Amino acid sequence: MNAIQFPLSRITIAFIFGILVAHFSNLDFIWANILIAISFATFCGVFFWTQRQFIQNSFFGIATYFFSFCIGIYALTIHSSWNQKDNYLHQIQSFELPHQTEIVLREKLKNTRYGQRYIALVNRIDNKSCSGKIMLNFKDNCLGTDVKIGTRLLLFTTIIPHKPPLNPHQFDYGKYLATKSILAQAYVEESQFQFQHQLVKDLFYYSDVFRSKILHELQKAHFSSVELNVLAALILGQQQDISQEIVCDYQMAGAIHILSVSGLHVGFIVIFLGFILKWLPKIKWVSYFKLTFILASLWGFAFIAGLSPSVIRSVTMFSFVAIGLHLKRKTNMFHTLLVSLLMILLFEPSFLFDVGFQLSYLALFFILWLQPLLGSIWQPENKITKYFWDILTVSFAAQMGTLPISIYYFHQFPGLFFVTNVIVIPFLSAIMALGLGLMILVLIGMTPFFLVRIVENLISLLNYIINRIASFDQLVFKEIPINILLVLNLYALLIAAIVYLKKPSYQKLGFLCLSIILIQVSSFYTRWNIQNENELLVFNVKKETLIAERNGHHVVIFTNTTLGENNPIQPYVTANFAKVVKKKAVPKLMYALDKKIVLIDSSAAYPRNTKPDILLLRQSPKINLNRVFQTCKPRLVIADASNFKSYVLLWKATCLKEKIPFHNTYEKGFYKLEK
Repeated sequence: MNAIQFPLSRITIAFIFGILVAHFSNLDFIWANILIAISFATFCGVFFWTQRQFIQNSFFGIATYFFSFCIGIYALTIHSSWNQKDNYLHQIQSFELPHQTEIVLREKLKNTRYGQRYIALVNRIDNKSCSGKIMLNFKDNCLGTDVKIGTRLLLFTTIIPHKPPLNPHQFDYGKYLATKSILAQAYVEESQFQFQHQLVKDLFYYSDVFRSKILHELQKAHFSSVELNVLAALILGQQQDISQEIVCDYQMAGAIHILSVSGLHVGFIVIFLGFILKWLPKIKWVSYFKLTFILASLWGFAFIAGLSPSVIRSVTMFSFVAIGLHLKRKTNMFHTLLVSLLMILLFEPSFLFDVGFQLSYLALFFILWLQPLLGSIWQPENKITKYFWDILTVSFAAQMGTLPISIYYFHQFPGLFFVTNVIVIPFLSAIMALGLGLMILVLIGMTPFFLVRIVENLISLLNYIINRIASFDQLVFKEIPINILLVLNLYALLIAAIVYLKKPSYQKLGFLCLSIILIQVSSFYTRWNIQNENELLVFNVKKETLIAERNGHHVVIFTNTTLGENNPIQPYVTANFAKVVKKKAVPKLMYALDKKIVLIDSSAAYPRNTKPDILLLRQSPKINLNRVFQTCKPRLVIADASNFKSYVLLWKATCLKEKIPFHNTYEKGFYKLEK
């Protein structure tokens, strides 16, 4: 039976479409209630009608899918932090003034140049009870290193809602945090907080205590700090202390996914436990004991790993997979996967927009669907050869399933991912097995020296291999342009190809050819649209001026400095399937899209008696803007991030007085001029 023909598959797809509609349409709570009431009434009416007719015709199916669709809308609406009246953002009258905020630390994040970062729960703000998550940035590590999860703090600082990125096609960190229900940030200095006496001793507190004890005992056993940080990431889900160099190596080698606890790690635990329990007799009560033991072990691992959303998501997913394996029916594996997907999204619909969630389910789905087809190509008799062939086919199936969306999010593809997975997975299996055993021994008061050295040396060797693979950076394909239309058509092609290869027929071949044509049409359509676009952008670059003029696929940039690796022009070029064809110095006068643009820099020199459409102020020119208006009379004034902020505020006031539109890139981000 085809997986897509399962009624549960169609119900799940309708539910996901409902979440997407709610997300992109921003429906309010009233409309969500109206839709769920109408769909429920329709479902009940059609159900009783079909019961009287003694048949379940197509109307019942339509009503069921519509009801599922509306449940998706309702689930996202009621779980959205924006729609919760007690959320702390609704209690704030002014975001420019400091507020007295009582918080509880929930999760430690990786430190930045600014200092320590934590996710916290907001309990009260200005003596009003409230809820919600917030990200805290403590300047210069002023919070200290011995702070425990569950610590209560009283802050007196400003709350800053997320703002969109200031340059086009940059990573929207605020949107990323919003998918995790974190709607604002606060920057805290030493004088702006004080500790409250009583800790909040919940599951997260005790999880942190267990992790701290494990790491402390391993440090006492002289476990190398570099390897210990990697072990903490692999098993405990703690990535805060890993050096940026190691993270970069794993990323370039195509193995970054193993540094965060995900479905791969939880899957290893399921397989490892299944191998250990394999010797038990195959009788009914023992099979239930195996299932109970595996589920208890998975959730025990989730507890030790910090109960983070990604860990809970992976453990929930593999709990259903473990149940499917227990039932021992092939088609049931797709059922259990769909049930886990539906249950997770029902309670946390925002997970649908989490990259890790998407990659985990796509990888597992294609492993279940595509790997048997790949495995049937060759069935080696040698067990060692078969082991590595299985690794290769599983890796290929997972990589093919996640490739389009990975390129969409990260715009790069590690060419040596095959080599990486064939080498890394055996190492990771050994490290996970021995590392979990070591941590269990540590928790019961034993720290065997020989086991510490074995795990340490395995991780050291793994880091060395990853570093050598990452050194072939010419095999990492970067800045790959792709859009969502191409992603959808690539998945259509991939699904059509697998369906055809599993059971060829002329009809399936027709769908495969149609998907190939759709890829070509979507690619042509994308490039044709871009070819007919002309625009000019003024970027927001600190202390610098950067202007880009794009005509179709060709970009000319105007700047007086050398652009580094993290310059904002590269994401813009990649997103528009374009390339930089020329670099020029910033002129005093330029014409673009039938507009005359006068640029005034620190020299304060500019062409007199001109009537420019746009006046661009850069490098903090010492000018009297009122006098400039008398001779130039622009229709719009732009001030980029190369100016002093105090100057920009004065210019803004002058433009407001003269009723001339003013665009400040510090506040509004980049400026785009287009036809």
